[in-house]
Amino acid sequence: MRLACLFSGGKDSTYAAHLLEQAGHEVVCLVTVVPEDPHSWVFHTLNLEHLPMMAKAMGKDLIAVPSSGEEGADLAALEASLTGLDVEGVVTGAIASDYQWDRINGVCHKLGLKVFSPLWRKDQLTILNDMLQAGMRAMIVGVYSDGLGQEWLGRMLDREAVDQLSVMSKVKGMNASGEGGEYETLVLDSPMHSFPLVPEDVRTEFVRDSGQLRIGRLKASR
Repeated sequence: MRLACLFSGGKDSTYAAHLLEQAGHEVVCLVTVVPEDPHSWVFHTLNLEHLPMMAKAMGKDLIAVPSSGEEGADLAALEASLTGLDVEGVVTGAIASDYQWDRINGVCHKLGLKVFSPLWRKDQLTILNDMLQAGMRAMIVGVYSDGLGQEWLGRMLDREAVDQLSVMSKVKGMNASGEGGEYETLVLDSPMHSFPLVPEDVRTEFVRDSGQLRIGRLKASR
């Protein structure tokens, strides 16, 4: 089937697209709603200005639609971005968020599009380990949870990091995959990338118990 992927630049949407292509489908484009409000309940907002470069590295067309960030506006923007596309279904990286699941499925059902969520309800540590085995290279660019301090910003999601997240998920009850908003990632390389990406002009913002990496630009590393 020809599919569009709801894409944030993070590990979950990238890995979901990879799994669907491995299953024989064709992901023809990446679709992103770009909320003006950084606290959008439906979509990620961090470092979205670099999506064109991320799409280029993956060899995919990018469809980016602006929104105010309010729930109704975000869903209307999603519907507008999917309307008229030459696709039969939509890929999402949703793992455990019923909120996102219900709203994205509602929009796709209205448009007659099948929804593929290959990570849905799977064990989060299993997903992280599978990502590592697949060759995904994701960098942590946002931390918003107790236990994830400034030292985690810019850290690669490697074996050591996954092991530490596993311990923290048991001790603190956090989602190891960050599905509860504990952290956000940016994928620098994957099996879908024709070339890896390198962040430049990186600035750290950290206030109290949360922070982000503000990336000036992404550069192709060939």
